[in-house]
Amino acid sequence: MEGSCYPATGNLLIGRAINLSATSTCGLHGPEHYCIVSHLQELDKCFACNSQRPYDPYYHKNSHRVENVIQLKDSNEDLTWWQSVNGEEGVSIRLNLEAEFHFTHLIMKFKTFRPAAMLIERSADFGRSWRPYRYFAYNCTKTFPRVPGHALHYINDVICEERYSDIEPSTEGEVIYKVLDPAIHVKDPYSLEIQELLRITNLRINFTKLHTLGDNLLDRRSDVLQKYYYSLYELVVRGSCFCYGHASECAPVPGVDARDSGMIHGRCVCKHNTEGLNCERCRDFHNDLAWSPAEANDPHTCRECNCNGHSNHCHFDMAVYLATGNAGGGVCDHCLHNTMGRNCEIRILQFNVYHIPSCDCDPVGSMEGGVCDSHTDLDMGMIAGQCRCKLNVKATRCDYCKEGYYGLAHNDPHGCQPCNCDPRGTIMLGAPCDQISGDCSCKRYVTGRYCNQCLVRLYWGLGNDLAGCRACDCDFGGAYSNRCMVENGQCDCRRHLIGRQCSDVQPGYFCAPLDYYKYEAEDAVGTDSLAPTGKGPDVRSVHRERSQGHMVTWTGLGFARVKDGAGLVFTIDNIPHAMEYDIMIRYEPEVHSQSSSMSSPQLTIYGVFRNDSDPLNFFTFCYRKTAIGSKFTLHFTSFHLSLTFFTTFHPSIPPQLVLIPKYTELLGFQGNDPAAEERRDEMVRYMCLDSFMAMPMPMLAEMCTKLICSISAILHDGALQCQCDPQGSLSAECDRVGGQCRCKPNVIGQRCDQCAPGTYGFGPYGCTACDCHSQGSLGHQCDPVTGQCPCRQGASGRQCSDCQPGQWGFPSCRPCQCNGHTDDCNPQTGECQTCRDYTDGQYCERCVNGFFGNPVLGSGDHCRPCPCPGIPGSGHSNGDSCHTDISSNQILCNCKQGYTGPRCERCAPGYYGNIEHPGGQCLPCQCSGNIDTQDPESCDPRTGQCLRCLYNTDGASCSDCKPGYYGNALAQDCRRCTCVTAGTQQSYCTDGHCHCDRQTGACPCRDNVVGHNCDQCAPDYWNYGTDRGCERCGCHPLHAMGSHCNMFSGQCHCQQGFGGRQCTECEQFHWGDPRVQCEECNCHPLGSEMAQCDRVTGVCECREGAVGRRCDECARGFTGVFPKCVRCHPCFELWDDAVCMIRRDLDHILYDIQRILESGETPGVGDKRILELENKLAQVQDLIRDGDWDRLHQLIGQSIDDLRKYIHKTGFCVKMTMPTDYGLSHMRSQMSNTTMWHSRAEIALTDGRLMGVARELNGTAVQDEVLRRNLTQMERELRDLNTTLMHHRQKQENNLSSGFQGNAFLLTRSSSPVT
Repeated sequence: MEGSCYPATGNLLIGRAINLSATSTCGLHGPEHYCIVSHLQELDKCFACNSQRPYDPYYHKNSHRVENVIQLKDSNEDLTWWQSVNGEEGVSIRLNLEAEFHFTHLIMKFKTFRPAAMLIERSADFGRSWRPYRYFAYNCTKTFPRVPGHALHYINDVICEERYSDIEPSTEGEVIYKVLDPAIHVKDPYSLEIQELLRITNLRINFTKLHTLGDNLLDRRSDVLQKYYYSLYELVVRGSCFCYGHASECAPVPGVDARDSGMIHGRCVCKHNTEGLNCERCRDFHNDLAWSPAEANDPHTCRECNCNGHSNHCHFDMAVYLATGNAGGGVCDHCLHNTMGRNCEIRILQFNVYHIPSCDCDPVGSMEGGVCDSHTDLDMGMIAGQCRCKLNVKATRCDYCKEGYYGLAHNDPHGCQPCNCDPRGTIMLGAPCDQISGDCSCKRYVTGRYCNQCLVRLYWGLGNDLAGCRACDCDFGGAYSNRCMVENGQCDCRRHLIGRQCSDVQPGYFCAPLDYYKYEAEDAVGTDSLAPTGKGPDVRSVHRERSQGHMVTWTGLGFARVKDGAGLVFTIDNIPHAMEYDIMIRYEPEVHSQSSSMSSPQLTIYGVFRNDSDPLNFFTFCYRKTAIGSKFTLHFTSFHLSLTFFTTFHPSIPPQLVLIPKYTELLGFQGNDPAAEERRDEMVRYMCLDSFMAMPMPMLAEMCTKLICSISAILHDGALQCQCDPQGSLSAECDRVGGQCRCKPNVIGQRCDQCAPGTYGFGPYGCTACDCHSQGSLGHQCDPVTGQCPCRQGASGRQCSDCQPGQWGFPSCRPCQCNGHTDDCNPQTGECQTCRDYTDGQYCERCVNGFFGNPVLGSGDHCRPCPCPGIPGSGHSNGDSCHTDISSNQILCNCKQGYTGPRCERCAPGYYGNIEHPGGQCLPCQCSGNIDTQDPESCDPRTGQCLRCLYNTDGASCSDCKPGYYGNALAQDCRRCTCVTAGTQQSYCTDGHCHCDRQTGACPCRDNVVGHNCDQCAPDYWNYGTDRGCERCGCHPLHAMGSHCNMFSGQCHCQQGFGGRQCTECEQFHWGDPRVQCEECNCHPLGSEMAQCDRVTGVCECREGAVGRRCDECARGFTGVFPKCVRCHPCFELWDDAVCMIRRDLDHILYDIQRILESGETPGVGDKRILELENKLAQVQDLIRDGDWDRLHQLIGQSIDDLRKYIHKTGFCVKMTMPTDYGLSHMRSQMSNTTMWHSRAEIALTDGRLMGVARELNGTAVQDEVLRRNLTQMERELRDLNTTLMHHRQKQENNLSSGFQGNAFLLTRSSSPVT
């Protein structure tokens, strides 16, 4: 069978950063400083908090807003946290949810100390009311005195616990709270009680007290409080959306746009025909059963109403549900199709068409004065004859008020008034109130017109209980009556009783047990007749010792030993209440005999009652009983009671007389009231009275404890004060029943006010055991004040454990053996004490120091003073002792420290003084411990002047370090000066060693030299080691990074691009004017000789084969792509020479052209001939390409002849080294634009060279075969050469416009022999 279903749980904080708030956050209004108590990893201990902007891992890392607790770390895996303002204690964090949620548990991880006190609260009504979950405190009793500090008993207990509030650890401490504690078994986790405990709409964590080190109590300055604040790394609030068990998943609430991964949404996707944000109601038309939360075995699915297809609306009616035997409570609304009834199951008969009856509507309850529908029109919702009732009226005629309304009246626009009955106190069967009077139908213990009051003073707590109100149920003894406050059910308690029912005892007070009034026999007066005479020989008090492991069967200090015929008189004057009491006597025989006469002792008791106000008014009684623990009844009010009893056996021990109240006479036990009968039955059933008859007394049942407290409250009009003795008790509280205080060791009595038998010295630490010696004392009891035990003959001492004076060895005492020089010895060892006659030793058998002789008894000798050199007391005795040397018969002294010689007549080495006369003494030489005290010459024996100082010390008292050393001479810690000679003033140095300050070791430095050892230049100085000291660095203020430099080289730290010692030059591998700008050389490492370029021009020094400013191009005479430059064929030099000559000629031609342009002379040369020469040149190129050498020779010869003729005719010559694309047409264009003409001398020179070319061509006939083989290679080399020439000459030759194409000239040149 399907049961309840629940959505998945998760962290409710995810996606709700906007709903999380804190009452205090550091740095919200500007940067605030805070410090930490301990920080071992870093030197910084104070930081800044600035939370004006949200946290950003790159730009705002010091923002500590409360949303930081949602994630433990940022995208860079750095910890984030929330932090409060310094010193604020009352701080709270609040989470507002958009719907109802299930809250399961909470985890907090703190960055600082955990709070010393805090509490967790919840709200289930969106913050209108709050209830606590749990309190936490370092000291619960002090911080939250009204919150229980015991362990959790029930799952919904509100308690205070201390385990999460200790001051340790100082960081990363956790607080974990689980709503359903695993230690408490939950019988039904789906019950309404548990669901209500888990349901929240808001969660609030209140921090109320900071952990501090105590310095803030004396000093409240802000810098002291900077290290005390709340700081939280992470907060996890786990839960799920709250759906009453009707949904297994949830969707976002309308209006909530957050869609974070892992977010727990709050709108339930409802099942079981329920709907609403939390599935809190049935769907429309599914009200046949009342809505209810799902349970484990029953989903409580809402059931569809049965309206037989005549209505789409219905509601649930509890009265119908009960009337149908819980089969269904759905009532259809607005039945259609001429139907009516709970299920629209009754058909309405149609009206006669021909007979229209009059309306039968009650004009009081119907609208429009009783007018009904004139005809039937289903589309308009009209039924002929149907009355239109007022809002709160029902029935066919509109003559009854609806349920929940009363007082049908004509002038009421709604027809009836609401009952206004309080649903908590109203019976939910039928109409809640009377249709006429409006009086509500109240539950059993509820009263008032609206059923909104409990019965006066007898009931309280109006609620949804079946009876409406709860009975006061006041304790019949602890409360004055069974009436209570209607608001909270508080009963009227007697003195010192607390709790709602007055059933608890105020701390420091107790309930009297039934045998509370006890009278000890040892406190009574002994007698041998009816007239008391005091304790005589027949009655004696005896203290009884308590042995460990043996049961105590008596009370008080002991018992009274009573012989036959004697008696005791008890005076009783503290009876609290006039009633009947049972008299019980507890006693036992001192000796137990096997004879039959002793097995059943006879006891006779005589009683005399006397009235204080009327001494002559008295009466007597007599009672005999043969049982131990007997009782009988007396009735008296304010009389004193004196009892005398006699025993007929010997001896007896009657330790105690007890008065037990007859509880059946008290209110609460009298009559036939069921409660009274139940209490009397419980007293018997749980053996409450019989427990006091047994010895030892068994533990009382819990029910007995409750009843006895009620009896005690009646007898004493409240609880009795503990009155624990502050010296003898451990606290001011006592047992709830009986009032027994918790006593210190060896202390007894209900109030812990006396020492136990066998102890003494009642005081703040209890009592001390007597420890009387078993062989030396007469008993084990001692004086309660001094502790003196009763000693036997010959024993002495407090414990009777010592011998008499002059004896030792207890208990076998023997006389002291002291050779007649004392009468006193140690009582345990026999060692003699206080020896006389200058004797000493265990038996006074030797002389004391300073005397010599033989003091043993019978030797005939005695102790005489030693002459060292004077006798003791003469002021001239320098020896500790002496002895007689048998061989020389001389007295030899054992000198005191500082003296030497046979008679101690002179000072020892290391001492000085004048001891030749009485009063003189040898004193230690004051050399600060820096001499050899065994050396006779270490100091002067008369004056004490130090002569041989050790440990590098110097001075009259060896109290200074000698020159060149420093330190503490008194501690033998003189060390050589560590001055560096290169930095120390020369006047302080000799032979490589320098003097320094004798105390500190500081060296005198040269100018601008610093350091304890003068080992470095002062800041911004250099040239260490010179005679003048250090010189100023002089770093350039703009080009250096600072004013400091290397103290040896003086090199400043230059900015990028600058160099030189003072940064006034360009940096190495840079060039330019340092006053303007320095640029990097960038010399190519493969093409340059060195990385440094010319510092003025920036041109690098190139290796062979490389050219260019950076040496990154192939040079003339080399081919290939840099850096793979390959030297050209050796013939290149021949060509290069010709090219250079042509270059020179071209430069000259340019000069002539410039002159022509300036003079304006224009020779008349046409273009036709130039075109012919250009065509012939093209033919030459084609023949070279085809290898037709015969034709080539012929054409070149013809061309030379034509050119020569042209030159002679015009005087014009052109030499060209331009690329082939600069053709004759281009030159023609240039000539027409610039009209450049050259001089006849140049034309003649060119003609001569062309003739030389012709001769070379004629001489190559024998080498044609070689030319054919090498033609291809030669052409490729020439092409590379032309390309290089074009690149280097292009700018200078742009204006050249005469001669043949460069390639043609070069090809003509190539016809010369190649070897």
